[in-house]
Amino acid sequence: MKNQLKKILTNPWTALLTLALIVSIRIADPVFVESIRLRYFDTLITAKAATVNNIVTVNIDETALDKYGQWPLPRAEYAKIIKDLYDRGAGIVVVNVLMAEPDRTSGDSVLAQSLRQYPVVLASVPSTKTKNTPRNPGSAVMGPEWQDQIVQYPGLVANISQLENAAAGIGIVSTLPEVDGVNRRVPLIVSVDEKLYPALSLEVLRVAAGDSTFQVKLNEYGVEKMRIPKFGPITTDSLGRIWVDWSQQSHSFSLTQLPKDLMGAVVILGPTAAGISNPVPTSIGAVWPHDVQAAVIGTMMNGVVIQRPDYADGAEIIAILAAGIFLLFLTRWVYAGLASVVIICVGVVFGSHYAFSNFLFLFDATAILSGTILVALHAYGVKFVNEFLQKQAIKKQFEGYASPTVVKLLQENPDIIKNGTKREVSIVFSDLRGFTPLGESFGDDVKGLTAVMNGYMDAITQPVLDADGMIIKYIGDASMHIHNAPVDDPHHAKTAVATGLKMLKAVKEFSIKLEATGRPGVKMGAGINTGLGYIGEMGSTRRHSYDVLGDAVSTAARIESKCKEYGCVLLVGGATVEQCGDDFFFLKVDDLAVKGKTVGVAIYTVLDDVTAEYHVSKKIHNAMHGAYRSQNFSTAISMCKQLRDQFDGRLTGYYDMWIERCEFQLTQKLPEDWNGVFIATSK
Repeated sequence: MKNQLKKILTNPWTALLTLALIVSIRIADPVFVESIRLRYFDTLITAKAATVNNIVTVNIDETALDKYGQWPLPRAEYAKIIKDLYDRGAGIVVVNVLMAEPDRTSGDSVLAQSLRQYPVVLASVPSTKTKNTPRNPGSAVMGPEWQDQIVQYPGLVANISQLENAAAGIGIVSTLPEVDGVNRRVPLIVSVDEKLYPALSLEVLRVAAGDSTFQVKLNEYGVEKMRIPKFGPITTDSLGRIWVDWSQQSHSFSLTQLPKDLMGAVVILGPTAAGISNPVPTSIGAVWPHDVQAAVIGTMMNGVVIQRPDYADGAEIIAILAAGIFLLFLTRWVYAGLASVVIICVGVVFGSHYAFSNFLFLFDATAILSGTILVALHAYGVKFVNEFLQKQAIKKQFEGYASPTVVKLLQENPDIIKNGTKREVSIVFSDLRGFTPLGESFGDDVKGLTAVMNGYMDAITQPVLDADGMIIKYIGDASMHIHNAPVDDPHHAKTAVATGLKMLKAVKEFSIKLEATGRPGVKMGAGINTGLGYIGEMGSTRRHSYDVLGDAVSTAARIESKCKEYGCVLLVGGATVEQCGDDFFFLKVDDLAVKGKTVGVAIYTVLDDVTAEYHVSKKIHNAMHGAYRSQNFSTAISMCKQLRDQFDGRLTGYYDMWIERCEFQLTQKLPEDWNGVFIATSK
């Protein structure tokens, strides 16, 4: 039965399960799949050759505010700007500035007169409720009962009526971001209070064409057809959206540096000064709103119809199935199968690029690529690699936890592991400091972060193996190892402290190399304790490992967790210090009752590279602790301030913490039997 199951599991056709999973995910189309697909479409659209348009964006930037005054500009100034733009040869002017309140300088009538004199398209904005009276849109709608199938807004913020009615056109400024927050498609119509309103870009084309209306035909799925009579039909999706062609290149000028001749261009005026307008996230990055409108207008004026065919989803799912099954038929021939993977992947990418380049059709290659590669990995992994890697992993697992000396010993006498024992050991817990900024620096580069973390683990592991210590476990970026088991070490306490110091040096060297690559540096915190432990192979009947249990182990873990709190990189329990004697430079840190304990234990830090000044400062340090236990907190504070810069500044954080504690104790009424033991409330 076992061999039969093994035979089934090692059959490449089990990759059908992977194929079925991939197809199921593609059919469900969760957000992450859609996001990847949209990003791929971005690469297609943004790679399109640039098209220069007769469109100009005019920026109300910081220099414009210096010239015209504070924001918002007086309406009379807008009238002058509009006249100036037409004097310079503008074909049609678009003012992408909402004017929903009367002008503070009483210039509305002046601007209204200018709007009646020159063709100008103003902007309005969808909102949760309507403000002012929107001008009735010039639209002819067939199938108005299906308006609920397009983009809906509960309200609309319009310009004041004096301006709204004087303008040549009014267009909605709205975006409809995709699931990843990026704007790729823009709705050309929206529904507000059972009326259809045109987008700013559509209204510009209507005004430019000299039409009085735009026409929309709706059905039960949404938009079926849309057109401006004198301009022609406009292809959209069912929501009335068009894909923006970001290759459309408009000209951009500051309001204070306009060209002499605008050559009949569509001119879009909008703010870019800091604090006035926010850029819009798009496929090409953050873009000012009026630049988005310029790209949309350019897309429509040049008749660029980027489409995602209705049958695309079904075709891509069928392609995933066909590629996966075809590949599985070829897995019996190694090179033929691998060659087919390459051919399928190259063909799919080429096909999607060809469809876009020649027909502007958007087909997703990522799902087919992912499906093909994952099926291939499953099939060939099961067939050639799986069993071998599992056996090697079992062998390497133990070699990575112990030095060659220990491994040889365990091979010669397996009972050392099988039969548990109780003995005194020195336990060392370590933990990485600075993982968050390091992880953030890699972003989505999991492979790169994994490589760095493996390098960190190598750095802290080698000193342990050199000392014949035993790595018990890695827990994320933390580690636990012991000395005096399974190899006897009569000086295990000293070995543990020496190893801890070597680990710190190794991490320091690793951090220097890491920072040289431009990454944030890292540090390590470690806690050491000595005591009885129960050691042996532990776990369930199916999964077990060499481990150690006991109160000394828990205490070591608690000590390590206090490193950051005390501002120290290495903390050592009193039992370990007693066995080390004067072999190291120890400084008492605290008398601490770790969480879950009622009796305090002395904890110390240990410093290397000791100078003569260290010994002088140590006397003051010990006197400070004496003053603290005697409740002479003011004296202890004074000594801490004196010590802040001693020990080469390595304990500055510790003394700052101690000053805060003493200041707190000054506000407390302590019991007569107070002994100076700090009782931890957290692990």
